[in-house]
Amino acid sequence: MMNLHRKLWAIYGILVFFLLWIVFLPFYYLAFLFFPKGWRRHIIWFSHQIYTRLFFGLTLIRFNIIGLENLDPGQSYILVSNHVTALDFMINARAYPGVYKYLAKRELVRVPVFGFIVRKMCVLVDRSSAASRSASVTFLRETLAEGYSVFLYPEGTRNRSAEPLLPFHKGAFRIAIESGRPIAVQTILGVKKISGSAAGFDLWPGQVTVVWSKPIPVEGLTLKDQDVLSDRVREVMLANLKD
Repeated sequence: MMNLHRKLWAIYGILVFFLLWIVFLPFYYLAFLFFPKGWRRHIIWFSHQIYTRLFFGLTLIRFNIIGLENLDPGQSYILVSNHVTALDFMINARAYPGVYKYLAKRELVRVPVFGFIVRKMCVLVDRSSAASRSASVTFLRETLAEGYSVFLYPEGTRNRSAEPLLPFHKGAFRIAIESGRPIAVQTILGVKKISGSAAGFDLWPGQVTVVWSKPIPVEGLTLKDQDVLSDRVREVMLANLKD
C-alpha cells in the first residue's frame, strides 16, 4: 500500500513540476529574449530559489542545510555534489545561496522548449571536435569571470549502485585547477527517504539534509594533482555520508 501511495505522490510531484513550468515558461522566454544580459543572473536566482521553494513546498519536502557559513558570497566556486535521484538538480539549486550555471551537454539544446532555457542557464560542453572543445573551455572561463559558479557531478550520472559513491570523473578537478577556483563540496543526505530509487517512480514527503563542507583551495596545484584533489573531495563526501 505504501508503494502505491509513493507512486501516486510521484505523479502529483510531476504534475506540480510541469504546472510550474507552464506558469513560468512565458516569463523565462520574455526575460531571456528582451531583458539585458545583466538580468540573467536574477532570472537564474529566481529559478533556483523561488521555483524550487514552490516545488518543494507543494510536495512537502523540507530542508536542513548545514554549513552555509563555509561559503563566501563574493566567491565563485566549482560546485560538486553526490548524485542519487532525479530531484538532485533542484536540491542542489535550493541549497546554494548564490547563482551558478550547470555544466551540461550541448545535445540538451535540441530538446524542444527546454533546450532554449538550457542554452541560457547552463555552460554547454561540446566534445565533437578540438575546436568545439576549445570554444566550450573559453565560454566556461568567461562564465567564471562574470562571477558565476559552475556546477557539475563528478560521478557523471546518478548512482544506482549499492556503493555510497560511483568512481569520479576528472572534469571537475581539471576545471578547478585550470580556473584557480576553489571546490565547494555539497553532500546530499537522506534523499532516498523521499525518492528511494534512482530509476524508480517514487516520491514521498520528508526532509533532505544538505551539508556544505569547507571549500577546498587549489592554489599551487597542477594538472598532475587531479587525482589527489579528486581523492580529497571523495573523502569529504564519504565522511559526510558516513556521519
